[in-house]
Amino acid sequence: MKRFIFALSLLLSCPLAAHADTGVTVVNIPAAHHGRDMEMGVMFPSDGGSEIAFGENPVFYGVAVHEDAKAKAGRYPAILLSHGWGGNFRRMGWLSKGLAEKGAIVIAVNHPNSTTGDLKKTSAMNHWTRAQDLSLALDHVLKDPAFAAHIDTSRIYATGFSYGGWTALSLAGLKGRAEGYGAYCKAAGDGSTHCRDLKKMGIDISKADAQKWHGIYKDNRIKAAVAIDPALTWGLSADDVKGLDLPVMLIGLGEGKDRLSATDTSAAGSNFEALFPAAKVEQIVPATHFTALGLCKPQGAAILEEEKDDPVCTDPPGTDRNAVTAKIVDLIAQHFGLK
Repeated sequence: MKRFIFALSLLLSCPLAAHADTGVTVVNIPAAHHGRDMEMGVMFPSDGGSEIAFGENPVFYGVAVHEDAKAKAGRYPAILLSHGWGGNFRRMGWLSKGLAEKGAIVIAVNHPNSTTGDLKKTSAMNHWTRAQDLSLALDHVLKDPAFAAHIDTSRIYATGFSYGGWTALSLAGLKGRAEGYGAYCKAAGDGSTHCRDLKKMGIDISKADAQKWHGIYKDNRIKAAVAIDPALTWGLSADDVKGLDLPVMLIGLGEGKDRLSATDTSAAGSNFEALFPAAKVEQIVPATHFTALGLCKPQGAAILEEEKDDPVCTDPPGTDRNAVTAKIVDLIAQHFGLK
């Protein structure tokens, strides 16, 4: 395992200060398995268009990209990107843009039932629908005249953060185990923020559809995967990783008290790293789970505190989000063989 330690750097400029050569297209596509449309965002190396601050809000800076742009001439690998529990693809815009700048077309969705403003008690933990979401999004983009000729179909990859990290691993062949995660939550109680959230929502994993949880949702078009602080790895067995036969990288954020229990894959956590020793493991410190949500504005932490929201803008001392997110982009780009 490689461990990256960052000193506080001078990378303090706003992301919008840099010129963007990345295009963005956001559309709604039919998702029959949800019985409704699903929002999809695609970032890509581009020509032309009008610059916007994608994902800008009172708490977070946006990233500079171009709407109404055309894909730059050439063929590029495609990367499927999955957001975390209650998250959205705009919050992961820094990653989409970073990978597009490395020469990839990045396809992301707002997963119905587990995205911002749409977190359903009855289906938020139906993890298999998330893999289906991204397979469907890939199908759509491969048929889109704006992108089809620009995608190298021999180089399709998956990545994701938190719950989205699980989704990427699921697309690569990992199976879930409801009873295992249920046992973890029973033992951890409120000591796990995710288990606490499930309890507040009245979600009992022990009553989940075990057959669907333990199903195979592998997309054979995927050639490699990277999971950033992946969720749901507690309570898995050797049988669950048998189908995970692709090059996999695990990126862990933080250590000790700064490591989120629910997404800790080390021996101090779920021990998923020992269960799947073929994975390449990287650890970034100082950082915490939410460091991967991008750069907060100066007033961001105060706004979240006033709204009694999770402290997603609060990092361990010495953390530089610009340096951490740049390192994540570089690690993923290296694993996928981008420029």
